[in-house]
Amino acid sequence: MPSHSRGDAAPRTPASGCLRLMSALLAGLAATSLCGQVGAAERYPARAITFVVAYAPGGVADAIARIVGQDVGRQLGQTVVVENRGGAGGNLAARAVSKSQADGYTVLVTTTSAAINETLYKNKGYETRDLTPVAIVASTPDVIAVHASNPASSLADFIKAGKQKGVTFGTAGTGSPSFVGAAYFFKILAKIDATHVPFQGGAPAVNAAAGNSIDAIAISLPSVAPQIEHGTLKGLGVAAPKRSATLPGVPTYGESGFPDFYSNSWIGFFVPANTPPDVVAALNAAIEHGLGEPATAGRLRTLGFETMLNSPSEAAGLFESEVEKWGAMVKAIGIAID
Repeated sequence: MPSHSRGDAAPRTPASGCLRLMSALLAGLAATSLCGQVGAAERYPARAITFVVAYAPGGVADAIARIVGQDVGRQLGQTVVVENRGGAGGNLAARAVSKSQADGYTVLVTTTSAAINETLYKNKGYETRDLTPVAIVASTPDVIAVHASNPASSLADFIKAGKQKGVTFGTAGTGSPSFVGAAYFFKILAKIDATHVPFQGGAPAVNAAAGNSIDAIAISLPSVAPQIEHGTLKGLGVAAPKRSATLPGVPTYGESGFPDFYSNSWIGFFVPANTPPDVVAALNAAIEHGLGEPATAGRLRTLGFETMLNSPSEAAGLFESEVEKWGAMVKAIGIAID
């Protein structure tokens, strides 16, 4: 029988066997955990997705979130839950989403205010860089309208009268896209004395204009289109490069002598920064697929919105340019909110 030299392996003991078994088990658990993580990423989404809308139920952001949510749910095979969290001009919802887990299951649905708030608010409660754009899906222009009895037949007529006696204009609130756009237009471009009358939302502002208690209203097209179509209000100008298909009888600002000034409200979808790129891409693809459906595009047009198709990188570029554009207007009119 051969003998063992000092260089041969030592005989196995129960203790060394246990150590090897424990090492193998730990390695197996680590591998299982890693595979599980990879599998979870590949299976996205594995549970319901929540759309956190930055405004109250019943508004256009809420309506579009629900339309898009139905399409996304069908595409990804999961339920999309819509949660409304209004307040602070959209900052409450944005802050909540920015601080949520970056896994694609919590999505912010907001408006142009997200771009405006970067400059308007001294302290939003979150950093804009903490959010990543997934897609900016729809846009609608702002409209200036007056009571049907107003003698002005055009925006130019209204401005001419305003230079003599000043005007009052209502909006859905200080800091809203329509307010910033109208304040910039009246103060910087038209150079008339215009007094802002803020309201708690679009409906009260429209009612005030319909009651002839303010000289004009500046608001997004969907909020005022029915009153213009019914003749209660008179549309003087739409802040877009071309006339709206919804209100073809309302001329653009450019047609009244103010070219190249555009003011619009858009709806965008955002996730927390550091959300995996493949998850962002999956969300974007599901959203874009739905927007490409004629029925969905038709529903948005009925609301007064035109669909927008963009990749995550295109949406990020657009959002960056919007922050710059609206920031310049906020600074020009000299307004800030603590």
